[in-house]
Amino acid sequence: MWQIIVNEWQYYFRSRLLFSISAGFIIVLVLTVILGQYQSGIQKDKYVNATDHLRGQWEKIEAMNPHSAAHYGTYLFKPGGLLNSLDDGINTVTGNVLRVEGHVQNEIVYSEASQIKSVSRFGRLRSSLLLQYIVPLLLIFLAFASISNEKESGRLRLLLVQGAKLSQIIFGKILSAWLYGLSLLLLVFAAYLLLNIDSLTSATLIRSFFFFVAYALYYFVICGLTVYLSARWQNATLALTSMLAIWILWTIFLPAILISYSEAAYPLPSRDQFKTAMKEDRAKGIDGHNPLDARNKELQEKVLAEYGVDSLSQLPINYDGLRMQADEDYGNIVWDKHFGNIREILTQQKRMIQLAGIFNPFLSLRNASMGFAGSDNLHHHDFLLQAENYRRVFIKTLNDEHAYGGSKTGDWGWKADNAFFKSVPAYQHKPRDIGAIVQSYALDLGLLLLWTVVIFALMLTSTPRMKII
Repeated sequence: MWQIIVNEWQYYFRSRLLFSISAGFIIVLVLTVILGQYQSGIQKDKYVNATDHLRGQWEKIEAMNPHSAAHYGTYLFKPGGLLNSLDDGINTVTGNVLRVEGHVQNEIVYSEASQIKSVSRFGRLRSSLLLQYIVPLLLIFLAFASISNEKESGRLRLLLVQGAKLSQIIFGKILSAWLYGLSLLLLVFAAYLLLNIDSLTSATLIRSFFFFVAYALYYFVICGLTVYLSARWQNATLALTSMLAIWILWTIFLPAILISYSEAAYPLPSRDQFKTAMKEDRAKGIDGHNPLDARNKELQEKVLAEYGVDSLSQLPINYDGLRMQADEDYGNIVWDKHFGNIREILTQQKRMIQLAGIFNPFLSLRNASMGFAGSDNLHHHDFLLQAENYRRVFIKTLNDEHAYGGSKTGDWGWKADNAFFKSVPAYQHKPRDIGAIVQSYALDLGLLLLWTVVIFALMLTSTPRMKII
């Protein structure tokens, strides 16, 4: 079998057409990685500069009322992962800037797609586009030709007469094409690792490993199924047409159909419905600027009883700060309720799409690719959750200073000094735990492995019935 692989690779090197195609494709692959890394570097520099600039502005705030500073707020920027240059997933459409302020949880804005010029509406060339669509298509033609040429020339029968086993020939052809795909994949990773040699961490290497495994398994499925159809069917045109039809179904039609079905099975509320429901629930709570609110009255009585006084003017603290924080606490409950429902729906949609990998390995590949590259919905919502948790700490720190920093109720002219604002902690994003990522996408990797085993078993059981002439 290894001699068959060697012979196949000798043919690859001798074929001028294949050599030219490979050389051109390799240049495109490497350039795509380099340009993607360059773009990621620019975005990273912008992220660092913008973050430092805004933090510098915050730390330069002079004496100011803490609640006014809460309205002044700050901005958080969604950090990019090191593997985003290989697969940017949903990052181009989800936005990357979030304003943090009191009384309201803002939406993340300024997605890359919203800022693309009209001449670039189809997006930029990405490594994932080549690895998920173009390389498999190339492998289909390569694997198909390896069998069809042998059958048409009669060399396949000659090899059998000389004592070669059909199973060895078939698996030799599969492995030859598969190793060609792995070579292109390794080239991409080699270029990527060289460009990021100073930034590599153990977590990034683990992500890269599983990223590579997902593509390697998918490429084996493509090569194996192509060789199987080519060897199983007498009509070469029908075999190639069938494999191309399967590729089109897997990569174009089925993903769109299955995603639409998952959205219909677990529908998300419209943006207007979501905002209206949030507004209605928020209106039932304390209005931070309305001291006559019934909930405010209840809070006021509780605070007066706690301090053993009869009026707000007798309090040793500033009741206004407590009222503002009570408003925030209720808003947090509302946010947890509605965004929790959104996350639950998205989780159900994700699980349905993952299970669809039983019928379509391309979906499993795409899920795993985005997941291990850190550009999926899980990472996006992880940022939103961390940003919201920071917003709560940020605003509570300001409200507590307003309440307990030395002012009295109604004293809106009181100001905190610059030292206090410098003491407010800056946002620190924590990368998602690699163990949780592997667990989230174990199903996708498992289904890709299952497809590999099925293809392997199919070849073993069907070899005696394959058409060799």
